[in-house]
Amino acid sequence: MTKVFENILIATDGSVKNRPAVKTGLELARELGSVVYVVYVVDETTFRSVEAGASSGDLYINLKEEGEKALEYVKDVANGKDVETHLLLGIPAREIADFAADNDIDLIVVGSRGRNELEKLILGSVAEGVIQMAECMVLLVKKEASTEKEISRGDAVLKN
Repeated sequence: MTKVFENILIATDGSVKNRPAVKTGLELARELGSVVYVVYVVDETTFRSVEAGASSGDLYINLKEEGEKALEYVKDVANGKDVETHLLLGIPAREIADFAADNDIDLIVVGSRGRNELEKLILGSVAEGVIQMAECMVLLVKKEASTEKEISRGDAVLKN
């Protein structure tokens, strides 16, 4: 019998706002015995507009280090659950959707809000992009949902 969600992808931006999505994805994977992949995408648009030279190279290094820290955080909170981490470069929503398609992902777990303060007003642009582009189901986590009642109340939303 095939597992419902054999391969789960957790997308992280390393922010505190993203932690409920990380926790929910790990708990779901543990319950279902799923393989867990975690991606952090260094957003190339952040440094694409910076003039070539030391400043753009330094910015890329800083963003890469930030991504490595975010991935390490997920490994730490996985509490022994094996996770396969990937640091990617590109446009986050597109890279997440492409990674999912290329790796037979059954479910992508994302937070509803990102790092950008403007995104507080609307659904996070990365989350919205993933929902639009992904070929698999997407679990959008609005806040930490620790009980079935909270999940059914709408703190986590499954989009197909």
